[in-house]
Amino acid sequence: MAGSGHGSGGPPPSSPHYRYLDLLFALLGTAAFLADLVTDLWVASSYMQAGHCLWGGLVLALLGLSSLAMQFFSWAWYQTDNIEQDLPSGCCLTVVHVFQLGYLYRCLRMLRVGWRVCRAETAPQQERGYAVFLSQDISMLRLFETFLESTPQLTLALSIILHTNKVELFQGLGICIAFLCVAWSLLDYHQSLRCFLLDKHELGPLSSTIYFLWNLLLICPRVLAVALFATLFPCYIGLHFLGIWAAMLFWVWLQGTDFMECPRWEWLYRAMVAVILYFCWFNVAKGQTRQRSAIYHGFILVDSVLLAGAWLWYNTPLRERSYLLPVLLAALVCFVLGLLLRITYYKWLHPTRQTRCQESSDEVDAAGLAGFRAGPASAPVNSRMCQLAQNHFLVSLQAGRTWGNGILDDTSL
Repeated sequence: MAGSGHGSGGPPPSSPHYRYLDLLFALLGTAAFLADLVTDLWVASSYMQAGHCLWGGLVLALLGLSSLAMQFFSWAWYQTDNIEQDLPSGCCLTVVHVFQLGYLYRCLRMLRVGWRVCRAETAPQQERGYAVFLSQDISMLRLFETFLESTPQLTLALSIILHTNKVELFQGLGICIAFLCVAWSLLDYHQSLRCFLLDKHELGPLSSTIYFLWNLLLICPRVLAVALFATLFPCYIGLHFLGIWAAMLFWVWLQGTDFMECPRWEWLYRAMVAVILYFCWFNVAKGQTRQRSAIYHGFILVDSVLLAGAWLWYNTPLRERSYLLPVLLAALVCFVLGLLLRITYYKWLHPTRQTRCQESSDEVDAAGLAGFRAGPASAPVNSRMCQLAQNHFLVSLQAGRTWGNGILDDTSL
């Protein structure tokens, strides 16, 4: 596989340009990470001061788990990346990650490299490619953090509101912002995959809006269903998660992922993907995804209906929470609307569909359906994300030499 260094065939694509807008988003992402960290600590301390030590402990546990996962993947990628960009020694990098500063170090390095690239009128292709390389890894780590911390904390916050049957203004605003952040992290991840495609396939305003909306509309009902069940059976929600997570882990293993360099580390990646699949769809294998996606969404729909149905059964008639009945109906409508928007996106806005509608004069990979960037420039390529892009966009690079992560693209096509 490309991302693991024992490679898929073919030369990697050249990197796209790095713009001031990308630097701005990187700065906002770093600021949001720090603000989210401070907010989590404040929320946990507030719960504990109010006597809700369990709630505060859960917030801290989710924060710690997501931090450990991000640090591990960040450290593991540094160990296997075949790239030299004035990095500290391996011992120093290990210490930074042990103290849970690896992700922040990546963000600050990204800002420094990005600023240098944007200021230079003619920045070397290798440095511009490295800026994109860093941003793609940060996008993946942010996705991991979202589904290990933000989404479970969002579910916890909703269950607390349902348990107390009251909502403060800061809770409502926090939940809305959290939903938007989850959908935004998925959009950012999708955009990082599209960086490997030709300029004509990059996300435009319409496709970005549709992609953002269908992710938001599909995640909202899932989180609500889990929160309702957690309110009713707080002791069993953990068993439910473990059961679904184990099933998703087995499913991911059957698809034969090959993302990490070390086979033992690959199981940690699969475990991470299984967590994401507990909440939303995540493609990890090549080939047509229509059947896999239909099976997944059918399974999640049935599971969510059973969770919400169990809550409704034990709370009928609804007296204090009569407002939740229209909320449940609205959640079902959101799920259906999200599926329709998803179909719309893949029917008309997906790169493979756009390629089919274009003339043969377009520069398209002869072995795939969507055109990958290629050129004579020498630039490091994030082959981990490139492999995921191939899975997502049904493309394969032209047959050729094997290449590992960070290997420079110096092939003329």
